[in-house]
Amino acid sequence: MNKQERERYKKALQERKQELNHQLSEFYSESKEVETGIAQDIGDKAESSYTKEFLLSLSDSERKKLGMIDEALKRVETTEFGNCQNCGTKIAKKRLNVVPWAPLCIVCQQKEEEEAS
Repeated sequence: MNKQERERYKKALQERKQELNHQLSEFYSESKEVETGIAQDIGDKAESSYTKEFLLSLSDSERKKLGMIDEALKRVETTEFGNCQNCGTKIAKKRLNVVPWAPLCIVCQQKEEEEAS
């Protein structure tokens, strides 16, 4: 992968990181707004609790993605970016264009998902 391509992926990763940081900030603000003490009855309290839990679970997955983006940004600075962290083969550019933080090629990703289920 040439320097120009790495710079393009680096820019895309930085933009996505900025978007995620903004989303996490919004999730945090929204979860603070959902106060269970304001609810009038048990049904309202349950709904508020569920909404808050849902917002916080969304932020957990976004934080994980943010970690993957940070790792990808480190790899961009080396020759490791674009290579599968498992088998070492090149990750398809189509995959990197869609998921630039992907650490695995599609074959290794599928194997990992199969083993997890």
